[in-house]
Amino acid sequence: MELTNWAVLISRHCRSKRTEEPDVIDNFHDENRADAMAHQTPPASRATSPVVVITGASAGVGRAVAVAFGRDGWHVALIARGRGRLASAAREVEKAGGKALVIAADVADADAMEAAADQVVGVWGRIDVWINNAMASVFGPASALNSDEIRRVTEVTYLGQVHGTLAALRHMQKTGEGTIVQIGSALSYRSIPLQSAYCAAKFAVRGFTDSLRSELQHEGSRIRLTMVQLPAVDTPQFDWVRSHLPKELQPVPPIHEPEAVAEAIVRAARNAPREMWVGSPTIQAILGTMVAPRLLDRMMARRAWEGQMTGKPARPREGNLFDAPPGDPGVGGRFGPCSRKRVMAVSETAARGILAAVALGCVAGAVAAGWRLGTRSTSSGDRRLAARERAARMII
Repeated sequence: MELTNWAVLISRHCRSKRTEEPDVIDNFHDENRADAMAHQTPPASRATSPVVVITGASAGVGRAVAVAFGRDGWHVALIARGRGRLASAAREVEKAGGKALVIAADVADADAMEAAADQVVGVWGRIDVWINNAMASVFGPASALNSDEIRRVTEVTYLGQVHGTLAALRHMQKTGEGTIVQIGSALSYRSIPLQSAYCAAKFAVRGFTDSLRSELQHEGSRIRLTMVQLPAVDTPQFDWVRSHLPKELQPVPPIHEPEAVAEAIVRAARNAPREMWVGSPTIQAILGTMVAPRLLDRMMARRAWEGQMTGKPARPREGNLFDAPPGDPGVGGRFGPCSRKRVMAVSETAARGILAAVALGCVAGAVAAGWRLGTRSTSSGDRRLAARERAARMII
């Protein structure tokens, strides 16, 4: 029995026309259900296909990523709080061609993440890729937030990625290989108003990830670590996130479809660049912050405030910060008609190379312009001097 109570409630796998239910392991601590949580995990059987674990997998980007891996035939472990949505997402994974394992847990619980990693290895024998995607946010001015809200956003968005990373790392260090993917955001570099707690957590994830990367390199480890910085994505979170604002929420345009973003995340998991920047707005925001941070401060003050709200009035709401919301909205939100179906993605190295090339081009252009200006000035002076000499000879 693990520190947290869990059980295998039902199992499912796809075989031709047979339809059963997915494995559901419950990692929520509930003493009143201890008797019902007395079963053990199925014995380990080494998976013939690669194994990926995804947190925040019941909706939005996480669910889209799970289905994308399913299409490639992976074994996919899905972690989130909403049991019903998890089961629904697992059915989509298996319909796509993968095999699903569902673990109901809160990423803010470090013991639950350790147990989840143990359970995946117990069922499938290994973890090849672990993707930390779960997040939480609160919309509103920093002065409107209370300490419990800020703490919870930090526990889920920052510590949730730390807990997942350490749980995965413990197993990957035994085999000496594996890939950990941190799902970040353009907001990991460029903060915006009305989401101070979320932006701070994403900055913290990037700091933690950079430190761990250096440690792995120092050890000569083959474990790969990558961070994917996302643009605005059309997900259900804008209908259930906690808000103190007087209008309906929206991502700051332009908005992208989660399926397109999911494909970029799958590529990052396969290739493991140091970072992958997804979407031209992400690239512009990150590079713009490096070049002209004060200018972007003013731009965010003008555009990002109203840009995160529609024109429709709304009341402040509790949202999903502390409790999983009801329903099963799936992958996408309500912005599908205005979402981009394609998205560009480049490695951080390539993006910085582009910036360097542009900067060198600007310098070269300035030098060339100066040279041409100097040449014209010299030529003009020479012509004037020759004319004066001819005039002097005529006088003599």
